[in-house]
Amino acid sequence: MHETMNPMSFVRTKAAPEREAELALREPIAPARVAAEDLLAFSGAVYEAVGLPRRDAELAADTLVQADLWGHQSHGVMRLPWYVARIRSGVVAAQAQPELVVDGGAVAVIDGHDGMGQVLAARAAEEAIARAKAHGIGAVAVRNSNHFGTAMYFTLMAAARGCIGFLSTNASPAMAPWGGREKAVGTNPWSWAAPAGTNPPFVLDIANTAVARGKIYLARQKGLPIPEGWAIDADGAPTTDAVAALGGITMPMAGHKGYAIAAAMDMLSGVLTGSSFGKAVTGPYQAERRGGTGHLMLALNIEAFQPLAEFEQRMDDYIAELKGVALARGVEEIVYPGELEARNEAANRRDGLTLPADTILDLLKLAAETGCKAPPQWTL
Repeated sequence: MHETMNPMSFVRTKAAPEREAELALREPIAPARVAAEDLLAFSGAVYEAVGLPRRDAELAADTLVQADLWGHQSHGVMRLPWYVARIRSGVVAAQAQPELVVDGGAVAVIDGHDGMGQVLAARAAEEAIARAKAHGIGAVAVRNSNHFGTAMYFTLMAAARGCIGFLSTNASPAMAPWGGREKAVGTNPWSWAAPAGTNPPFVLDIANTAVARGKIYLARQKGLPIPEGWAIDADGAPTTDAVAALGGITMPMAGHKGYAIAAAMDMLSGVLTGSSFGKAVTGPYQAERRGGTGHLMLALNIEAFQPLAEFEQRMDDYIAELKGVALARGVEEIVYPGELEARNEAANRRDGLTLPADTILDLLKLAAETGCKAPPQWTL
């Protein structure tokens, strides 16, 4: 939090960019809505300013803005300063140089040489899709990568090409092995995505903790408490304080089952790929330690199993069956995985995005440091 500032007041001044006084107090205001296109242009410009090639900068920016559009602000532009700090420190290579170290038909292994996770995950998705089209299935492992944001961004690339996509990644330690009290297991999220006929894609993207760690950071950013059951503090006591939670341990989803799934994802993403695993993985929250992150991307070519049109009709029928189930008391509607994100995106593209004031303050500071023009809605 910016302790010296009212988080509902912000303006860029004419002071030197290196000074904290760039952001001066004004009368409290509510953060304005910003068009996704303005946020995309700003984020891309910032990435270019710190050395990413334009194509990579646009991709990395799009992953952040898309997360905000889906309603996942925990993985949106809030993270831009974190990624920039890691690029500036040199632990993330701005000029990604992925190397294909195994090329075995349906199987490939990419050494990312510490490039941006988003760039490497997109490369893995394209490789997996191409190999699936040729062999029915494509499996691409990535080693020596970094945090890539929302996994569903990349599995949806497969769904758009008539494939079912799967992506797993490991992450920095956030929870203890079941029965322990020391961080040794990451949230290690994973995603599935598939085309869904006349419906928006069927897509799942989840962490194996009770909540993605980014949502605790978002609660801290907004100055809000977190629900009980999300985390314990450094002394092992349950907490609803986001700051204490970040200094403590995030709890697994579904008890021992969440821990076991997280461990399995680290086996796939870290051990199998030849990347770092367990305590050796670093997330985007630390600016000066290389990531060592690993990913595993799979693509299944639906046409290798049945005609795509038949699959899509069956998905329509399946979704209709799910949504047609009798409702429990107090429930207005059943949704399928990915439906809420599709609705959020449509609404946010129409109405614009509203970001937490602290996030806007952080981005205005980044604009001043890089010389990039911030969206006009953020200045007075």
